[in-house]
Amino acid sequence: RSASLSSLDEVNTYFATDPMIERLRRVVAELRELDDTVRAEEIEGRIQATRQEAGRALQDQLDLYDGDAIRFGEHRIPVNTQPLDLTLVPSGEALAFSLTGTDYRHVVDDPAFADTKRYWNQSLASENAEVYRAEHLAASLLAEHGAAKLLAEEDLPRFVSAAAAERYDEGYERGVHDADAAAILAEVLRLHAAAGTLRYTPACRAAARLYWVHGVDKEDRERLAAQARSLARVRETFGRPDAMAGLVAELESELGPFLDGSRLSLHFSFKLEPQTELAAEYLAEELAATGAFAASGRARELLAAFERQIGPAAKAAFEDDLLALDGDLYSQWGLAWNWLDAFLRRTEDERFDAADLPEALATLLAEADSYDVTAELASEVAGLLGVHPRIENRALRIRLDEFLARTSRFAARTMPGYRAYQRRRGEIIEAHKRELRVEEFKPKVMAGFVRNQLIDEVYLPLIGSNLAKQIGAGSGDARRTDQSGMLMLISPPGYGKTTLMEYVADRLGMLLVKVNGPALGYETVSVDPADAPNATARQEVEKINFALECGNNVLLYLDDIQHTNPELLQKFISLCDAQRKMEGVWRGRTRTYDLRGKRFAVCMAGNPYTEAGQRFRIPDMLANRADVWNLGDVLSGRDAVFAQSYIENALTSNSVLAPLAGRDRDDIRLLIRLASDDPTAAPDALQHAYAAGELDQILSVLRKLVRVQQTVLRNNLAYIASAAMDDAARTEPPFLLQGSYRNMNRLTERVVPVMNDEELEALIDDHYAGEAQTLASGAEANLLKLAELRDRLTEEQRARWEAVKEAFRREQTLGGGDDDPMSRAVGAITLLSDRVGGIESALQQRSR
Repeated sequence: RSASLSSLDEVNTYFATDPMIERLRRVVAELRELDDTVRAEEIEGRIQATRQEAGRALQDQLDLYDGDAIRFGEHRIPVNTQPLDLTLVPSGEALAFSLTGTDYRHVVDDPAFADTKRYWNQSLASENAEVYRAEHLAASLLAEHGAAKLLAEEDLPRFVSAAAAERYDEGYERGVHDADAAAILAEVLRLHAAAGTLRYTPACRAAARLYWVHGVDKEDRERLAAQARSLARVRETFGRPDAMAGLVAELESELGPFLDGSRLSLHFSFKLEPQTELAAEYLAEELAATGAFAASGRARELLAAFERQIGPAAKAAFEDDLLALDGDLYSQWGLAWNWLDAFLRRTEDERFDAADLPEALATLLAEADSYDVTAELASEVAGLLGVHPRIENRALRIRLDEFLARTSRFAARTMPGYRAYQRRRGEIIEAHKRELRVEEFKPKVMAGFVRNQLIDEVYLPLIGSNLAKQIGAGSGDARRTDQSGMLMLISPPGYGKTTLMEYVADRLGMLLVKVNGPALGYETVSVDPADAPNATARQEVEKINFALECGNNVLLYLDDIQHTNPELLQKFISLCDAQRKMEGVWRGRTRTYDLRGKRFAVCMAGNPYTEAGQRFRIPDMLANRADVWNLGDVLSGRDAVFAQSYIENALTSNSVLAPLAGRDRDDIRLLIRLASDDPTAAPDALQHAYAAGELDQILSVLRKLVRVQQTVLRNNLAYIASAAMDDAARTEPPFLLQGSYRNMNRLTERVVPVMNDEELEALIDDHYAGEAQTLASGAEANLLKLAELRDRLTEEQRARWEAVKEAFRREQTLGGGDDDPMSRAVGAITLLSDRVGGIESALQQRSR
């Protein structure tokens, strides 16, 4: 397993610049997640498939790609490099599902998800508009290790850098955010050392003081103070920073309800919200020390300036007003707040800050022992490297109490909330992915796919010419805009129609929506899923509408259209002409899709040669708009290339030949010529250094494949000729044994170098005997015809074949399978007439 993962790292590194790298990385990630109990051969199989795909991708990069486009023949088709994935993007005041690279949008309709709106613009768990990620890192290290330990740290920047490296999911850039965090932490520690309990915000200290004076009975005060002092000694003796956690939790459970019950929380939340957990912590610290409350110099100066401003008379009236509201803490607080807030709004003294207002009010309304503290709380950290709204000119202003409260609130509320949002976001994305079946629409090139000479020189130029009309070729001002047309591929099964389009869609980076013709069936005539005759047909109709809804970067592929109704195919006529429009139904609503200027292509594929071919009727107006190509027929002047493709496609099916698929393609062609005894082929021209034994084995297998190829090619021609013939003109039974790439691959996988000629012929016999078993009563005739094509008829078989053909012709003359007695009687008279005519001709020749 270790060696396997090492190999994956090599693949991942080597192909780091390849357009397929995202896929390779996903495979690597999946393999790393596999349980150790997974069998080694499974991992090796995945690795081998990944290597083959990486090799093909690299070869394509060298041969076909031209910057941000790929060349199919003379046409340069733009490539989409965005990996297909479902994500969430802003849509007005909501979020919408979006398929990358397409126009698909669907607004999230989960009411509970709307509650997470505050996190929609947050991209990291460690940072939002209020907290810089380096601030969070510095504050979390302070909370985790304590000021004493951090002050004793000899190399603080190195300590912070190591801590940041462990938090891989918080998005710290090495050399940037760890350096900023170290600078911020150093300044915070300096302020922290002198601040004492002023490190808690005025709002928290005010809430604690009000609760202690107005919310705690005398008996409870003594108990709580004694607990605090004892637990503080535990903390100091045993070095337990969490020793007072239980007491803090008890105080917090009472402090919050006190604020709510006295309605003070309304005033606090309107102005400055205290954090009850920090207020409780502050109260515990004061109780553990002297039982008195800290009084900052700023709050004292604020009250003194207020009294000077209003004068003795107004001060006396103000105190009388407060006394008149004795017992109603909420009203007292509101009255005092309005007086001092009005003073702050009018004064121009920059020393006073609204943040100190709650402490000044608590001093007025809650008489308690206090002690004066004067400490520097504000500072500035300069020379920062990161970017954040709080940073101006590479400098960050810090006020210790506000910094600690803000980062604490972020760590306690925002981070868990954001992580919960991320989990919920992932869940709804995965649910919508399953609903859309997104994985089905990612093109998947077969592991055994080989881009051979026929594909390079014939198929890709043909497809490129069509796609140039459908999605436009070139880029910028040179891009073609007169989009129209459709691609239609026909052939018997097994000639790689679907595989070829999977490859094309994959290399173009297009969404491939494959619609199954047999699942649609002949009864489906509408693109409205509600009108589908059954569940499977409804699913295929939904795929058509999904492709239209995606709109951009889509290849819509309708397979086996011989099983569909021409009335359904008519719906695509306007889509395939210059209008580029089509009516559809999405989520129960009718829509007109305008695809002008979009990367949207339509390809239909079918097999007109089976019994279902009788229904292979393409509406004339649709056929006129299509480029039709037969992949199973020999193209004019390309006979040799078509024949060679049978061997090239089969390389990966044989263990001896499989390595050739990843080597120079000139070598493959030369080896085939050597195996065909071409006198002009010279082994010295091979690019790869083949060992003598390896070369002998390769040539031995290729010589056998050349013979197999000849048989399969004859079958291919005979099958197509027979399928295209009108039944009335037949003189022998239909030939139904195919000569497709699939047949060639199945035979190739069983070929070994040590086979002799008889064993090879027996292999072919066995393969087609198995194929013929599905033909029931037609098996004998097809095997006799195959023997005739291979020139292997014995005298006995030849006589039997003539008898079979004679019986077939006689049956044809008698009306074939027609059960109408009159038709059969006419046929019998016609046969008798032909026989009499034959006797007459014979007598006339003898008389001469």
